[in-house]
Amino acid sequence: MQLNTVIFDMDGLLVDSEPLWGEAAVEVFNRYNFQLTAAQYATTTGMRTKEFVEWWFNHYKIEGRHMADAESAILKSVVEKVAAKAKPMPGVEHIFNFFIERNFKIGLATSSGQPLIDVVVDKLGIRNFLQSIASAADLPYGKPHPQVYLNCAEALESRPTQCICFEDSFNGLIAAKAARMKCVVVPAPHDRKNEKFNAADLKISSLANFNTLLMQSL
Repeated sequence: MQLNTVIFDMDGLLVDSEPLWGEAAVEVFNRYNFQLTAAQYATTTGMRTKEFVEWWFNHYKIEGRHMADAESAILKSVVEKVAAKAKPMPGVEHIFNFFIERNFKIGLATSSGQPLIDVVVDKLGIRNFLQSIASAADLPYGKPHPQVYLNCAEALESRPTQCICFEDSFNGLIAAKAARMKCVVVPAPHDRKNEKFNAADLKISSLANFNTLLMQSL
């Protein structure tokens, strides 16, 4: 079936927000007397904040009654940090123009909630190009569950097999593939050689590198 729809992840793909999520997590988790290594943090990239906090609070045996406060503090901090200093990832303008020129339907499927979505979408100036925005923040399950991608495709009136997704995280990759969509992954530089990303239909180093030949290969 011919591809006619593109769905983008947001954090770490369109905007350089992952370091800011890391900063916020360090600040908040310090209050509970533990810190994550870079390797630990990487294992939970792509999770929703609630799941991320729950995972590490359970790991470090922090009382569950603190989870909601920690989640709220991280979310508030990230929105402030992204608004103040986040930058577009390389190739954002190119990739949007590429699909606009080909009359693709365009959607966003993210684990983040509406406050951060609004900041990023307006910061990047892409609101007018998005026909659907789907958030997994309030769904029963987040990525790697495919529901957020399926919801976005349904809102765009597209079949999953007509969709190509762009992701940067392994959890997002699995969500896209579980939704039966093509997936192009753009891993962070430190994770680019990780063989787990070979599960994607295509792996590239930057959105700026995507072109007609690569799309035809899908």
